[in-house]
Order: sequence, then C-alpha cells, then structure tokens
Amino acid sequence: MQDTDSINDLAAALLQPADISFELPDPEDEQILESDFQQQLEIAWQICDRFDLQTEIWRGRILRAIRDREKVGGDGRGTGFLRWLKEREIGKSQAYAWIQLANSADTLIEDGKLDPKTVNNFSKRAFVETSKASPEVQQMVSEAAQKGDRITRREVRQLNDEWTAMSSDLLPEAVKEKAADNTLPPRYIAPLVKEMEKLPESHQKFIQKEIAANPDVDTLKQVTTEARNLAKYLKGAAQVQALTQENVDIETALEEAQRVGCLSIAADLVNQASQIEQTIAKLYMTWKRIGNLADRLYVDTGASTPNLRSLLTCLEPLGGEIMELQLSGATEHTIRLQIQETN
Repeated sequence: MQDTDSINDLAAALLQPADISFELPDPEDEQILESDFQQQLEIAWQICDRFDLQTEIWRGRILRAIRDREKVGGDGRGTGFLRWLKEREIGKSQAYAWIQLANSADTLIEDGKLDPKTVNNFSKRAFVETSKASPEVQQMVSEAAQKGDRITRREVRQLNDEWTAMSSDLLPEAVKEKAADNTLPPRYIAPLVKEMEKLPESHQKFIQKEIAANPDVDTLKQVTTEARNLAKYLKGAAQVQALTQENVDIETALEEAQRVGCLSIAADLVNQASQIEQTIAKLYMTWKRIGNLADRLYVDTGASTPNLRSLLTCLEPLGGEIMELQLSGATEHTIRLQIQETN
C-alpha cells in the first residue's frame, strides 16, 4: 500500500510543469552591454543543457527497461516495444540514441570514471563526446568535472586531440615532441591519425617518413588529405567488381597515381565506380519488382477500372526490357536503358 501511495505521489508531482523559468534580456535594449547580454543567455542555455541531459539519460533508461522486458516476455520481434514508441510518437533512431546515452552514463558511472554528482557539469553534447573518448580522456574529463569545471564538447575534443597527439604509435617522435611544446597544434594531428588508422601498414610508413622529414602544419594538412584519398581509393577499389574480376594490380596503380600526382582523381574514380555498381544492382531489383507488380495489377484490373488500367499502361514499360526517361535541363535528353538477364 505504501508503494502504491509513493507511486501516486510521484505521478502527481510529475504532472506539475518543471520549475524552470528565465528572465531573458530584451534584445532591443541598447543599454545592456553586449557582454552582459551574451552572459545572461549563456547561463540560461547551460541550464537547459543540463536539464536536457538528465532527462534524456532517464528516457534512455526507461526505454531500455521496456526493450529488455520485451525480450523476456515479448514475441521475440519487439512488437510491444515498437508499439510503445508509436503511442508516444518516438522514432526508433531517437529511442536508440537515448538508450545509448543511458548506457554510456551507466558505464562511466559503474567503471568509476564519473561521479553521478558531476553529471550536471556537462553539456549534453560534451557528455556524449566523453562517452566516445578513450578511457584516459574520460579520466581527465572526469577529474575536471569533479573540480567543478564546466565541461563543453569543445573542451572534450581538445583533450582528445591532445591525448591522440601524445600517445598514438602512428606518429614519429619528432611530431610528438612538437605537439608536447605546442609548436604543432593537436587539432591538426588528430585528423591525420584518424585517417592513418584506416590504412595498411605500408602506407602508414610512407606517411610517417613524410611528416618526420617535415614536421610542420602545412605538411600535416597535405598528408591528411593524402591519407584520406588513399583510404577512399583502397576502400572503393575493394568494392568494384570490374577491378576484382580482371585482377587489376591495385597497389601498383596506386603507386603510379601518387607518382604523377593524380591520387585524388583516381580515388574519386574508383569511388564513383563502386557507387554505380551498387546503383545498377539496386536498379535491377527495383526493375524486377515493377515487373511483378505490373503483372499482378494486370490480373486484377479490367474494363471496370479504366483509369487504373491507364495508370498500369503508363508505368508498365518501366518494367520492360527497354526503359526510357527524359532528362530536363538546359537541353532535353532522352535516356534509354536496356536490361538483359543472363545466367
């Protein structure tokens, strides 16, 4: 009985609107100094951030409990969980984002990397950024929060960049030394490490030699772009059937592209080739679907449905062997596509 009364009291309290109200400065009052105006709005914004963070962590915990309960006593397909979301007009992506936030919060707290009392020192985005960071960065952020520091996403990213610059095994000692004395800003080093992690060891060593020979900002920017293009090239080439079927020497072609200075063009080409092969596959499946639907509709229509039959007549050719489409632009073009199936 006591538990029921407590639940009723809690429910009654939750029916009351949140006690949050601000006296925002008048934007048309020219007597307010710009610095004071900005400070008042920043304070209000931080309060909203904290309120959102606490609310969304608990929303995630609630949704996680509903989902896990469904696993125990549901139909195995999550029907009850999806119905619960639908009744409250919550999208699946939003629901799982909240669950992930709750998981991150609980993991940080259970691992002793975060004092629950310091959660309010984080902005919502800073908290999410912290949950994605390495354990060492999480520890540094937690220590700053325990001191009462205000933690923003920018500060978490800065700490993460600094840690990456000092700890990554992919960086030569010359770069780490310059990062330590701040002659090389970590914000230029972290993106490079991120791109290098996607590359095979042979390409990593090539980039390491370049930055070791010239450890400066311009070189970092250049090799970061180069590493990004390398990753795009290698990923795209591995997915292109036209290359794998003909046994093209991808690595040698890559070396030649680097030598003549057209790596970015080669990377874009293989990436576009991968996309067009995927588009062709999707087009084929859609073409088959149109043909099947047209056949079914033809069986179900007749003289009593002239307009429906007219619709079918217009769309049916898109499921035939030859499809035709007019492209409008500066000049009109007619595109004809023919699909032939072979075993």
